[in-house]
Amino acid sequence: MEWQELVIDGYDRALHEVEAALEGLTRKDLDQQPDPNCNTIGWTVWHLVRGQDSQIAALAGKEQLWIADRWHEKFGRPANAADTGYGDTPEAVRAFRSPDAGTHLAYFRATIDQSKRYISILKSHDLDRNVHEPWFPPRPTLGGQVVSVMADALVHAGEIDYLRGLLTAMGKLEARDKQTIP
Repeated sequence: MEWQELVIDGYDRALHEVEAALEGLTRKDLDQQPDPNCNTIGWTVWHLVRGQDSQIAALAGKEQLWIADRWHEKFGRPANAADTGYGDTPEAVRAFRSPDAGTHLAYFRATIDQSKRYISILKSHDLDRNVHEPWFPPRPTLGGQVVSVMADALVHAGEIDYLRGLLTAMGKLEARDKQTIP
């Protein structure tokens, strides 16, 4: 197995986890909070994908899909490349309104495809190159950033699955959950 296949598999796993977690959820479910200071499932999915889209686009030197493919319109958000949810307040999270789960997943799939195309053209020697992120001393390498994006996606995918389980246990979801809580 080549290193690119291994990394792409990690990116795909985040998508598969999110697909399973969103199965059957309504827009109301996506915007449900377990507590007024907690993130919603929909906001967390959006933030995961926005982070990956923005970071991979920056590494590849391309425009974000958020802008280029007008995903911002489907989410009712501004065409702002910095609108990723990073640093959002609890009020901003509460104000976020999700599109349907299918729109979230379509944006995620497009972002995964963009990520795969980029990763597949990288060579081993590219991974050692420092990337321009002066706020992270020492400056990270391209390989470190590719792994960091994957790790972030996997962490958020776990949060999404946890939120679904928690909201199910609290009786706050409209969707019938196939999972059982021990």
